[in-house]
Amino acid sequence: MPTSPPPRLLKRWGIADPATAVALGAGRWRVDGPSGSYHLREYAPEARRRVAFQHTVTAALDAAGLPVLAPVPALRGGRTLVTAGGLGYALHPWASGLRRGGLELAFGQCERLGRLLGELHAALDRLTAPVQQSLLVPTPRAADAVAALDGMLAALPGDGNDFAALTERRLLERRALLTGMADHQPPEIEVSTVGHLHGAFHAGNLRYGGAGNVTAVLGWDALTTGPVAGELVRSAAALFACEDERGLDLDRVRAFVRGHRAAFPLDAGQIQAAVHREWWERLCDVRPLRHRYVGSPDGGADDDGGAGESAGASAALVGWWSEHLDRTLDVFAAPYDELPEETPGDSPAYG
Repeated sequence: MPTSPPPRLLKRWGIADPATAVALGAGRWRVDGPSGSYHLREYAPEARRRVAFQHTVTAALDAAGLPVLAPVPALRGGRTLVTAGGLGYALHPWASGLRRGGLELAFGQCERLGRLLGELHAALDRLTAPVQQSLLVPTPRAADAVAALDGMLAALPGDGNDFAALTERRLLERRALLTGMADHQPPEIEVSTVGHLHGAFHAGNLRYGGAGNVTAVLGWDALTTGPVAGELVRSAAALFACEDERGLDLDRVRAFVRGHRAAFPLDAGQIQAAVHREWWERLCDVRPLRHRYVGSPDGGADDDGGAGESAGASAALVGWWSEHLDRTLDVFAAPYDELPEETPGDSPAYG
């Protein structure tokens, strides 16, 4: 993989000195030029159509005043995806700002963040064609997850070492949850509002300014379609999950949903259906347990490298969520009630 862009590529955007490009990883560079700093991305030819649509969407969102970084058009022709050596390249302004975890945010900031997600959903709904989607959403089967766990248990070494004993305990805990909650499977046919979604609205794709406002929403490669309530719930779970047995910070979740409701109202039934499905899909997803305790395909244990939600945190959240399922159903839907049971307004974190 080349460590610098193709010769003369950056001149297509009026950046004369390619020596200013610093490799960030495979097909990614930071470019520091006289007019500022940029992020250069390389794309395979088969991604051309997807990237062109993504650029159309992000440019429209940027023009609508949302904190989305539109691609930089080339000097000639104004194309945002240029080709060199058979590959595509796109240039974006460099995203400055700070990363902040969801649990670092005050309740007022959580509400504003939820409103931002709602504004993105509203703009996507307005700026893109209607999404045609079947009401049939396949639901994972508890029996399949149990069978996978039984296979992992059967493959455990019998030497009785401490890690094998811990592994067996964690796998048996999940198996007990699956068998005990098997009658809680969500329906496969649900009526829900569908549309284009960001696809990865979590702390890693958000940048904040000094005043605590979001200055950039990144990660638009994940642009997808699906139920809007599903993205709301997934985002809240990603942003406000504690990495231990405390589960979700439900006060922050409620503020986040309240903000979203102000910009893109759904209804309590859709929200609760999305909560139910997200919990169930996490319960039936035993891959994090396989990676954490049984090992990756190359035979080594996989600790997730610190990227994304760790397997241990994921397992802890599943256990907590299963114990507090009814409570989470109520709390996520609470902002749609006329009189919420409680508000965090007197907390010093609100503001």
